[in-house]
Amino acid sequence: MKIALVAPLFVTVPPKKYGGTERVVSWINDELVGRGHDVTLFAAAGSQTAGKLFKVWPSELASQSTRLTQSAYILESELVREHAGEFDIIHSHVEHWLFPLVNGVGRPIVSTCHNPVDMPEMAQIYRKFRHVPLVSISYAQRAAFPWLNWQANVYHGLPFDLYRPGFQKGKYLVFLGRVSKEKGVVEAIEIARASSLELKIAGNVQPSAQEYFESCVKPLLGAGVEFVGELGDRDKNELLANAQALLFPISINESFGLVMIEALACGTPVIAFDRGSAKEVIDHGVTGFVCRSVQEAVASVADIDTISRRTCRQRFEERFTTTKMVDDYLCLFQRMSDVKSHHSVA
Repeated sequence: MKIALVAPLFVTVPPKKYGGTERVVSWINDELVGRGHDVTLFAAAGSQTAGKLFKVWPSELASQSTRLTQSAYILESELVREHAGEFDIIHSHVEHWLFPLVNGVGRPIVSTCHNPVDMPEMAQIYRKFRHVPLVSISYAQRAAFPWLNWQANVYHGLPFDLYRPGFQKGKYLVFLGRVSKEKGVVEAIEIARASSLELKIAGNVQPSAQEYFESCVKPLLGAGVEFVGELGDRDKNELLANAQALLFPISINESFGLVMIEALACGTPVIAFDRGSAKEVIDHGVTGFVCRSVQEAVASVADIDTISRRTCRQRFEERFTTTKMVDDYLCLFQRMSDVKSHHSVA
């Protein structure tokens, strides 16, 4: 198939550091190209692909103004429209920016929603474009707007050999992710200290969260709590594989939570709060525990030895690999292409 992948422009594909969506797009791209598909990646300059790269913008937008960001996405949308006839299907990862193209380019377009769809500022957009074909990354993501045109649910996946598992009992607890209030860093510290275990915090502190880090997190560091900063895959693998458990005490309805399957790939159980996709990703009592409070999480830490690290890795291999993710996407692409061809003939 001739496939257009339309990526966000905030960072390159793959990202040099932080960028969950861009990592997923990169894995989809590489797997599709590896299977012999003709893939064109619309992305920021500096992105890497074994397929074709369409450089939409000359640099990453991460530190740019809102006005410039809007200009870049308007340009990306127009470039996709101009080249739409070259593809069998267009797969968008830029949320609402391609919605107006759906009925006007003569090619099927499907958009994967990476962010929560229930953001107040997006409600009118989704109502106006309720016909647009969408992919959810968890069924929990659909809860606010079940009436949207959901075509499939495709869980994120990692390359099979990206991380090597560790099957020995870990020595500490770990928090991995963006360091912000909604991710539950302070709660992770509370859980670790109540469990008398060390906690290693790895992640990115974005400018918008710097004040939170300085006033709420930094004073709690020390005495068994260490901030190790943002890590690459090799260091992340070592950190996770040697941990007793990943703590994911999130306070928002995260659409997926890539870090949970990163932990499972390393054979590491997950202790998550019952928000968003947690119950879909974690098999309670099998690959970790889904909790409702700090107290329940502390009790789960005490029971962590009942979780088989080999089973954690096995469930990752069964459910959350790039191979499985792209299998699901290709089934959707073929179905949408067949429907479009049928309508064209009719």
